[in-house]
Amino acid sequence: MITTKLIEQTALSLMDKAAIEIPGDYHNALKKASRTEDGELATFVLKAMLDNYEVAKEDRCAMCGDTGVPRWFVKMGNEASVEGGMVALEAALRRATANATHNVPLRPNRVHPLWRTDHNNNVGIGAPEIEYGFEPDGDWVDLITVHKGGLFGTDYRMLFPSDGMQGIKRFYLDSLMAFGKRGLSCQPAIIGIGLGGSKDICMGLGKRASTLRMVGSSNPDPRIAELEEEFKELGNSIGMGAMGFVGKHMVIDCNIEVGYCHTGGMPMSVHAFCLSSRRAVARLFPDGRVEYRTNPDWFTPYQRRETVEWEPELGKDQNNDAISHAPVSTQTVETRQ
Repeated sequence: MITTKLIEQTALSLMDKAAIEIPGDYHNALKKASRTEDGELATFVLKAMLDNYEVAKEDRCAMCGDTGVPRWFVKMGNEASVEGGMVALEAALRRATANATHNVPLRPNRVHPLWRTDHNNNVGIGAPEIEYGFEPDGDWVDLITVHKGGLFGTDYRMLFPSDGMQGIKRFYLDSLMAFGKRGLSCQPAIIGIGLGGSKDICMGLGKRASTLRMVGSSNPDPRIAELEEEFKELGNSIGMGAMGFVGKHMVIDCNIEVGYCHTGGMPMSVHAFCLSSRRAVARLFPDGRVEYRTNPDWFTPYQRRETVEWEPELGKDQNNDAISHAPVSTQTVETRQ
């Protein structure tokens, strides 16, 4: 059984990592972009941000003054057991969020929408958001925290089948132009696109695509993978670079996730993860072990299943066609309870 003490301790550590340590996959892609950018101001911004990341890690302070709105994604193996159940797990994550706000510190960004009540701890009604996923095997729990900006960098449109691929591309470019011209996101960014589902599912797909996939990963559907590469190039062809200045690196990567939708519609959402791309991941085991990694490993074959019943062999074949979903442990901490 996984204890609530272990959950809270690990969650607090993850909050610290997410706010301060930029993930290696995004960091490497940003350094590559800085070497090839030819826009003067865009180059200056990229180099300044890279310097800022080093200072933040050395001084153990948040890499950006606006630490976004912390949220949690929880993935559980089917045999996982949590001390006190799911209510206790959620309480532990709320305590960790409140403590991290004071200890890291994080900027307290959460207020009541009408009364502007601020508890100064990023906790309140519906905050932090906690979303769940499950896997067929395992007795572990994955904790994933994402600190994403909560104001802009997101758009939605109900398209129709007759709009076709041209309509999808048009809305994609409209969104990126608005993000850049109006200062609605911090580029260069990982762009997530959600296609399908109902409106709420579509928005969730796009947000997860932007925050829970590694730079360089591909959708296992080869046709969608081709679109991802095409859309990355398309986004970088509009002449915008870092923070909307003239340049050629607006999009670090483009990830597309799909869900089945109503026959008469083709809903689409576009999300820009911010220039800091703050996320951190850990897997907790019932014997007290904790494995930290940077790959959220959210979009497994099981999460993308199409059949009524789960077919493990089909999932295995899909997994072989995609970038490996095996967790990459960067640090293992053993905590015996």
